[in-house]
Amino acid sequence: MRTTVAAAVLAVTALFLSAPAGATTPAAPVRLGDCGSGQLCLWAKPDFTGARQTHELSTIDIESCVPLPPGTTAQALANRTGRPVTTYQSAECAETGEFETYPGGGTWLPRSPYQVRAFKVWEN
Repeated sequence: MRTTVAAAVLAVTALFLSAPAGATTPAAPVRLGDCGSGQLCLWAKPDFTGARQTHELSTIDIESCVPLPPGTTAQALANRTGRPVTTYQSAECAETGEFETYPGGGTWLPRSPYQVRAFKVWEN
């Protein structure tokens, strides 16, 4: 077993040393953030990092705009509410900025294409 592990380490090292100048290594897979069933979780930074906000259906009005607290945004999300959720670049849920709807069956988005400032949860 030690020989196999040592050979694998040497092979990987050789690949990195022989890579052409400017080549990049493949990105490590993103680990999914912790988000419970029935929750909408929003993270301040990409890849499910930074401060996390958690919202549940019992604490929000369906089909109403829910702005994030002033001065905060989200860059990653997990929708486990069981309902579609639309995120908005605008804190007023205005459709003049960017917006996107994510299915509620377990959507994980490690990098939002815009700063999320508000959201709406929809009826099924």
